[in-house]
Amino acid sequence: MNTRIIKIAHVAAITLILLTLAVMAAAARTESGGSAQNSNQSGDQAGGSVGSADRKFATTAALDGMAEVELGRLAAERGASDAVKQFGQRMVDDHSKANDELKQWAATAGVTLPTALDAKRQAAVARMSGLSGAAFDKAYAQQMVKDHTKAVQLFQREADRGADAGLKGFASSKLPTLREHLEMARSLNTGGGGGHNMGGAAAPSGGGNNNANRR
Repeated sequence: MNTRIIKIAHVAAITLILLTLAVMAAAARTESGGSAQNSNQSGDQAGGSVGSADRKFATTAALDGMAEVELGRLAAERGASDAVKQFGQRMVDDHSKANDELKQWAATAGVTLPTALDAKRQAAVARMSGLSGAAFDKAYAQQMVKDHTKAVQLFQREADRGADAGLKGFASSKLPTLREHLEMARSLNTGGGGGHNMGGAAAPSGGGNNNANRR
């Protein structure tokens, strides 16, 4: 009789232990799920903290930057003059770096940027792709003056009125280089070639730190 009671007590104890472990496991899963949900909510809130005006600027800057890289590659390959070829390569270098910096900000801010050109900018690249020689150089110079006039205005507005500190700082840091790009483009457009600017960009001394912040 005593042996039977002992067995029953033993089984009951084991059953109690198993039930306790099951309850603890269920509680752990619930807590884990709640933490993951809170984490996702925090991420959504981080992205949502960027205002619509700042988001619009970031999207436009990303699209414009990608377009400048594509057009710059065309200029480096198809330009008839050395000045246009060099300017095109400068656009590839400066705008690629700025695009990367903008992507870093977007990743931190939880903002999704476009990864491909829109129809308007694709059409501009396609139009330039159909040109060559002096006709290409003339059209490219005119396009660069137009693009960088708008870019300076866009970045100046963000630098003055932007609400996101990181994005505002990005815009401010790129303005000097965008203004330089505009002056170089104007020189190309008037036939000046911008040779002195290109020489300065290629100089090995004194240009390293400035190039690091160029767009």
